[in-house]
Amino acid sequence: MAGPITAGVDGTDESLAALDWAAREALRRDLPLRILQAWRFQPHERLEAADAATQAGWVGDALTEVAEGVRARYPALDVRADAREGESADTLIEAAAEAELLVLGSRGHGPVVGFLLGSVGQRVIAEAGRPVVLVRAGDRATGEAAGREIVVGQQGEPDDSVDALRFAFRAAAARGATVRAVRAWSLPPVFAYSPASLKLLDEAGGLEPYESRALADALRPCREEFPDVPVVEHVELGSAGQVLLSVAARAQLMVVGRRARRTAVGARVGSVAHGVLHHAECPVAVVPHG
Repeated sequence: MAGPITAGVDGTDESLAALDWAAREALRRDLPLRILQAWRFQPHERLEAADAATQAGWVGDALTEVAEGVRARYPALDVRADAREGESADTLIEAAAEAELLVLGSRGHGPVVGFLLGSVGQRVIAEAGRPVVLVRAGDRATGEAAGREIVVGQQGEPDDSVDALRFAFRAAAARGATVRAVRAWSLPPVFAYSPASLKLLDEAGGLEPYESRALADALRPCREEFPDVPVVEHVELGSAGQVLLSVAARAQLMVVGRRARRTAVGARVGSVAHGVLHHAECPVAVVPHG
């Protein structure tokens, strides 16, 4: 059974834009919307009533007002509001596990602080077990107009991108949109050629036909599952991040897979997802592999 669409809010313009996007997505998928506010008690000597219970009441009142606004704009939507005390990243990652997808606000160009401040957004993206969608503060429903595509990156073997592709096809089916599946390729160094690889390339008729065939093979299961979704197969020489960003202007949603890795300074997402999150103007869905 599918979980809700969960939107994390903190009162910023970014999180409110993400909330509106999440509400529209919940309506399209006929799922409930869960509005989540993570908060922590902040003692302050100048506040007359600084105890935790009072602060919890303030958070609850503000969240109720936000939820009532969503219900007024989307009366057919099942809206639930939840204020949860705890560390922001841990709370959001926990909430993502119960959701169909998690939607957060993004502050736009520059380091991806994503939701709230510091490394919270990056940690949530890297560790959440469900897809995370990042929405800019200026996002408007007009970006979902007819003709705007769902752009998804595909790389490697078919299994490497299956989750991102399926997410993109589901999003397109819910919107009546076209999927543009992008596979970028580059010329391998001379020492990378081997007799076996040369044979494969020769059978395919060259490098670009080989890449086109690889993309078609990866798309086949989703084409069968979603036969009514139009598909554009886009194969282009260049780095994956650059090629995806070159078609971002026509996208209402960009979908990328995520290969998270741990470093001495914390979790990091792959370079392609990192670049798209920095520079794409449309909402970006980051889908974990496996």
